[in-house]
Amino acid sequence: MRDRLVVVGAGAVGAAVAWAAARDRLADEVVLVDPEPGSGASRVAGGMLAPISEAWPGEQDVLELGAVSLAAWPAFADAVAADAGRPVGLRTEGTLQVATDAADVADLDRVVEHLRAWGRDVERLTGRDARRREPALGPAVRAGLAVPDDLAVDNRALLAALDAAGRARGVVSDRRRVVRVLDDGGRVTGVEVDGGVLEADRVVVAAGAWSASLHPALAGRVRPVKGEILRVRARRSSLPPPVRTVRAAVTGRPVYAVPRDDGRMVVGATQYEAGFDPDVLVGGVRDLLADVERVLPGIADYALEEAAASFRPGTDDNLPLLGPLGPAGLVAATGHGRNGMLLVAVTVDAVSAVLRGEALPAAARPARADRDAPTAGSVGAGTTGARTDAG
Repeated sequence: MRDRLVVVGAGAVGAAVAWAAARDRLADEVVLVDPEPGSGASRVAGGMLAPISEAWPGEQDVLELGAVSLAAWPAFADAVAADAGRPVGLRTEGTLQVATDAADVADLDRVVEHLRAWGRDVERLTGRDARRREPALGPAVRAGLAVPDDLAVDNRALLAALDAAGRARGVVSDRRRVVRVLDDGGRVTGVEVDGGVLEADRVVVAAGAWSASLHPALAGRVRPVKGEILRVRARRSSLPPPVRTVRAAVTGRPVYAVPRDDGRMVVGATQYEAGFDPDVLVGGVRDLLADVERVLPGIADYALEEAAASFRPGTDDNLPLLGPLGPAGLVAATGHGRNGMLLVAVTVDAVSAVLRGEALPAAARPARADRDAPTAGSVGAGTTGARTDAG
């Protein structure tokens, strides 16, 4: 009897897990099920691979997991590109984190102290130093932090590469909608899809913000966190975009600009606890444009190509859910929140280990799917209408 693995969700995480499972022959057949592959949060991500500049006191497990994944990213990217026959859009120029007023500078200094206390060496810059490195920065920038080891990836190039790599390794694409994961009380038996049942010996749930509805073991563990981003393009008459990713605080509101290789940038990102509300809000677009223009004044001459919203899969402690959960054969790979792109590499390693019958790797154990849920009022509790530097 053939061993069939079903992966639910064809965003970056699900597509990467399916590709790796097929490459390593972890099942006789790997089926990736999604009615619209690459259409969710992965499609509108900024693509920052930035655990250092994303770090915040109280989230050491998040930082450490991200650092492990960052270290694994170059090899992951090379392997995907080799199978796909095309690049994944990895950028290695680093991140420049900047502040625009006294309170933001004080917050930046707290982050510096926090990182150095954890043994993470970063370079503190004056505003003038920051502008020397990125001439596109405006005079409002008062201080900066250079993080040369942070990476970034073109999310849409990555999605295309993962699709090609998966097909090259024999991943089967099923465009039906998954209604729920099925089990017999002891182990999974497959998934219910529109119009029928797809039998499976093992199921990986990588359906992002929709994961909680697919099996009772995931109910209440993942929630949608709405985010809005903008895509802009430099015109012939405008200043070129920065070389590095620029992350900024503007009167307490985070904003980022992530350059692409074609003169485009992704600007983000808002964060709302608003359920599955798909609308892009005028206020969100207004604030993003106003804040990024304060940091990068030349962006006013860019073309606005896209304003989009999607739903990050949030958890109460900002760690993903990785590994076995509930009945035998059910594996979670969801809840990555603002760090979805960053954590793809470590997620692939963790899920592949589980599918081989091994224990979850030590680096991923703080994110084990069967951990106790945090208590109310924990650090990950969301707020309505806030802004986050989401990946």
